[in-house]
Amino acid sequence: MIGWEAARANAKPALIIQAIMLALAIAFYASPTVASALRALAEFKREHGFLFVLCASVLAGALIPEFFLILFFQRGRPQRVNLRNLAFTIPVWGFDGSLVDLLYRAEAHWLGDVATVPIVAGKILIDQFGYNIFFAAPFGVLTYEWKNSGISLRPIRDLFTWPHYRDKIIPTLVATWAVWIPLMAIIYSLPLALQFPMFGLALSFWVLLLTYMTNRFAGKISADAPIALAVAREN
Repeated sequence: MIGWEAARANAKPALIIQAIMLALAIAFYASPTVASALRALAEFKREHGFLFVLCASVLAGALIPEFFLILFFQRGRPQRVNLRNLAFTIPVWGFDGSLVDLLYRAEAHWLGDVATVPIVAGKILIDQFGYNIFFAAPFGVLTYEWKNSGISLRPIRDLFTWPHYRDKIIPTLVATWAVWIPLMAIIYSLPLALQFPMFGLALSFWVLLLTYMTNRFAGKISADAPIALAVAREN
């Protein structure tokens, strides 16, 4: 099925971002220079609160992916469609990033802000098998399908059907778990103030993967299309 093929196609690119994030986490604990830079970022996040969260979410989830689309696939020439894309992605990722930051702070309140194995495992369970199953994956697929279908009501009607969950939500969950369970183990091993900034670093990459999968569901790209090309053809 298309959904499962798309999930398997994401495996190799996912390893890249996981390796980068793991290197940053190791450097945080091993390098005073990196630790100092990341602590400065964490302090900046603490000082600016929700404004930082909103701006970082929009930058990582909307602006950076669109910038690369223009730079690499439109020969550096912005088009009107880019504004339409941003009109969709800016509110979607601003909202999503705000919820993620709220989730991280709630988990720290419930379980504590220390990086022990039980606490990190508990946060991953809440994140990936609670929040992700019941909201994040259905919301992500629904919003992008809604956009790809020309803002029709069909994706909303399909949302509550078993074929939709079997063919689209479940493969998205599998892809999400493959990418984000290792990433969340890394992110939750860091102090709370650094968790959302590190999430923002990974978010741009995940948006490209999610866009690829939802375009596959919409039949806009072939099964063996490269991810970057898939994103370009969204427009």
